[in-house]
Parts: sequence; C-alpha cells; structure tokens
Amino acid sequence: MENTIEVAGLVKKYPSQKDKNAINHLTLSVPRGQLFGLIGPDGAGKTTTLRILSTVMPLTSGSVTVLGYDLPKQAEDVRPKIGYMPQNFSLYPDLSVIENLNFFADLNQVKGADRQKRIEEMLRFTRLDRFQRRKAANLSGGMKKKLALACALVHSPQVLLLDEPSTGVDPVSRRELWVMLAEVVAGGVTVLVSTPYMDEADRCNQVGIIYQGDLLSLGTPEDLQNALPYTIIEVKARPRKVMRKVVAAMDGVQDWRPVGDRLRLSVLHSNGKIEKTIRTLEKELKDQRAQVQILRTARKTMEDVFTYAVQQGREG
Repeated sequence: MENTIEVAGLVKKYPSQKDKNAINHLTLSVPRGQLFGLIGPDGAGKTTTLRILSTVMPLTSGSVTVLGYDLPKQAEDVRPKIGYMPQNFSLYPDLSVIENLNFFADLNQVKGADRQKRIEEMLRFTRLDRFQRRKAANLSGGMKKKLALACALVHSPQVLLLDEPSTGVDPVSRRELWVMLAEVVAGGVTVLVSTPYMDEADRCNQVGIIYQGDLLSLGTPEDLQNALPYTIIEVKARPRKVMRKVVAAMDGVQDWRPVGDRLRLSVLHSNGKIEKTIRTLEKELKDQRAQVQILRTARKTMEDVFTYAVQQGREG
C-alpha cells in the first residue's frame, strides 16, 4: 500500500530546550486513505509533529515527505493538497458561517464552478446549512469544530491533519465529529489526527503512541492490545478502602489503577495464573469481610496499551 506520509528520524529542537528534543527521532508511515491516530498527553509532541507535516514549522533534522513532496523544500507545492485544523482554529468570530467558508475558499484559491458547489457540500456535510448566517462567535463548541473542519476541507485536500479536534466539546459532538472523519476517509482522504483521548484510538486504522517526543508504540489498535503481555482483571468491592488494600498486597499483580468505582489489575500471562489470582483475590477480599460485586477478566483497552508503553519507556 502506498504511503501518503513518510517520516524518518524526525528531530525538532526548540532554542529554549537545551537538553531535550521536542521530537526525538520520530519514524512512521501513514498509508494512503487511512485514519492514523497520534495518541499522547499534553506536551508529548503531537502538535509539533502536525505543524511540521502541515508545512507551518521547519524541522531540525530527519526527513519528511507528504504525497511524495519533500519537506520543507517543496512546501509551497504540497500546501494546497493539505487541510490543516490547528487545536485552536482561527475562525473569524465576527464573520458568519458562510463568510468563514468563503474566506477559506478564497485563501485556498477555490474558484469557478466548483467553489459554490464545494461550499454547499461542506454546509450539508457538517449540517451547518441551517446556521450559515450565524456568526462564528455565537456557535456552540461542537458547531465551531464542525465549521473548522469544513474550512479545512473546502479546497478538497488529499491529506487532512487535525490537532485534537474533539477537545473541549461535548460527548455527542465528539461522536458526530468521528463519524464525519470516517466519511472523509471513505472518500479517499488520508487523515492524521492527534488526540489525548485513548478511547478515540480504537476508531483509527493505525495508532502511534507518543510520549515526551518519543514514539513508544506503533500498530493497529487490535495488534497493540493483543501484544500486551498480561491479562486485565476487573474488580469492584466494598468497602473500597479494603479493596485497594487487598489489591495492593496481592502477589502476581504487576500494576493496578482505578477506573470509576472499580480497579483494573494487570496480571502477567502464565498457565493457570489468571484463575489462581482471581480465586486468591476473592478469598482475600472475603477474609477481609469485603462485599465482592465484580471480579472477572476484562477486555484490554488503548488506555492499558498507553499505560504499559509509558512504563516501558520510562524503564528503558
């Protein structure tokens, strides 16, 4: 499969950072027509990576190609083929929805018969056609994100780069946004999206986990979850203080973390070890007069993958 984005040994160093790179020898490939997720917390290097790929920022060293164009040498040639939506998208609050779309169509030199057709398509696609006369300042957070997406797509780019597009919007708007991204990918556009939300990684064809400028893991969500060297056990018991005390003292538990009103335990794979750990845990909880409500193996998640990858990165 042909790759739309190729990154090899990418380094970005800011003058203010003396001893650490913002991006540290990043290498990854994004196949054409796929949804690629760059996953990591704030400060991981996601925004810097997208700025370099969008031609907004120069790299320090390494090589980057987008659609076969070498960056930054051929930045001017590839820029019209890229749609870029920064985390803080610069919508013009005093302009209406339609005026913002017209402005970005002008900026990207969308002309002729395609111009009005494309703007109308974007209004329908984002369901903003009923609000086209409303000023951007008066839109909800989710509607602003949809308008930002429409403005990034108005010139029919082949590559779409989105920096944390779902941050700061309600859960319904988040789901709607990801449905729209799936439609964009189905239309043949290559999408690279950054997000701090681990649950959104499951929606991507491929995922790269980045932390403090280092790429820790790369693969499909399913492959990354299957590669975890342990099984997840989920436990819920009352009193919670007793549950935490018992789990913390358990042999064979590599790690545990609270998720809502229950704990997720990481137990290394071994013949019979999982069943033994569950039986032992149940006995210990009952001996402490705890009421066990949930005790079972659970599906691995991308948050489990991220937690393990960061732990390995710190130890390495």
